[in-house]
Amino acid sequence: MSEPRPPLRNADLPVRAAVGLALILVAGLTLWLGGFAFWLLATIAGLIMIHEWGGLHGASLSQRRLAQYGLMVPLAILSPWAAGPGFLVVGLILGAGFFLASVTRSGALGAGAVYVGIPVLALVFLRAQEHGLLLAFWAMALVWACDIGAYFAGRAIGGPKLAPAISPNKTWAGLIGGVLSAALFAAILIPAGLDPMLVVATPLLAVLAQAGDLYESHLKRRAGVKDSGTILPGHGGVLDRLDGLVPVAPAAALIVLLQGLA
Repeated sequence: MSEPRPPLRNADLPVRAAVGLALILVAGLTLWLGGFAFWLLATIAGLIMIHEWGGLHGASLSQRRLAQYGLMVPLAILSPWAAGPGFLVVGLILGAGFFLASVTRSGALGAGAVYVGIPVLALVFLRAQEHGLLLAFWAMALVWACDIGAYFAGRAIGGPKLAPAISPNKTWAGLIGGVLSAALFAAILIPAGLDPMLVVATPLLAVLAQAGDLYESHLKRRAGVKDSGTILPGHGGVLDRLDGLVPVAPAAALIVLLQGLA
């Protein structure tokens, strides 16, 4: 769940609303189109995220650009016009991480290639399946449902803090509210064809989503910054928007594989 931001000035509200609406429209359109369009959006997001990750770990601008170039190779192979999602891309992402860690002498930057690259691969993999529109929508939207439920439950109930040293605004009530909201959302998708086992797995993925948010809050607190970036007016960086999806997407893809749904 995203950490509540300071109150916005009235002049900021239209900008935040307009950017939020644009993000929803672009994500929804490319998700529906699938194929090249979805891969392109996921790749662009991944390249921005590795740049922001480098910033959170003190990497120079040249190192961050090198990280983008290094990650661009496996993400290009991920394209439906190339090899597409598969184990080859997993190896290339790991290779990119090793290359970046060796060249920049920064293990954190190498780890960032894996941290960003694997979720991009997982999302493209989910969308490429026979029922990929439903699977990718489930993986992405359960994070949104978790965020919404956590926000309102935390505001309405309050109570003990979840991790005050990392994110003072998050509460246990918010965690529970987020998990319940995600589970309810997944259950609603059963008539649309979502496998019941994926519904059962959704609460665990909701916990992962909130863990991903907490982890990014830890990175920002350690770096002494409020947001991972400034590319999205009123929202911060792309990592700020997708922090919960980073651990959820690979876990969701793994569950789909283990269930034999791929």
